[in-house]
Amino acid sequence: MDSDLIKNLEGLYSAVVADVLDSMGHRHQCLSADIRALTPANRICGRVFTAQAEVINHIPEEPYKLEMAAIDQMKRGDVLVVDVRHDRTSAFWGELLSTACKAKGVRGTVMSGCTRDLWALNQMDFPVFGIGCMPADSKGRADVTAISEPIALDGVMVKTGDYLLGDLDGVVVIPAEAAEEAIRLAMEKIAGENTVREELAAGVPVAEVFAKHGIL
Repeated sequence: MDSDLIKNLEGLYSAVVADVLDSMGHRHQCLSADIRALTPANRICGRVFTAQAEVINHIPEEPYKLEMAAIDQMKRGDVLVVDVRHDRTSAFWGELLSTACKAKGVRGTVMSGCTRDLWALNQMDFPVFGIGCMPADSKGRADVTAISEPIALDGVMVKTGDYLLGDLDGVVVIPAEAAEEAIRLAMEKIAGENTVREELAAGVPVAEVFAKHGIL
């Protein structure tokens, strides 16, 4: 079932999923517009694994401890979702962590933080979504304080086991309990949009098309 949901997500896009979630009463599921694709691999979907990071001004006794633990615990099909408090003072992510995740079948990273090593990430088929780029290392500047616990990212409650879809429009989080229905409805909506697109392209008035299909 889980692999089927992820496979079906691959054929969707963020806007249609956001519309469906709105109709289901989940109206606050989109992350900030600041979080965008930073790599040529600009589509991401999978099962969420969460991490919380905090800005610090000292080097921990065991730097990167929970960050490494998160990567070790993640499974094939997961997407690492990290709240880094929209910090721009350091790069939370980079090439080596991406390499480790890709080897495990992790499907990408979404974070309210920065990355570095774009010279390498641009050549990898591994999507990284974040708020920007920064050469400074996170050691002594940001550190993970909790993993696999619920986080509030941009006002969106995100928990391990939820699902996520990101593309050039942005990132939407699908609550686990709503995932099956949301994905089914999104697939149906796309089929309807294809019909609407054909009618609009044929010159049918917009109001007439909307009255007929309720899609715009």
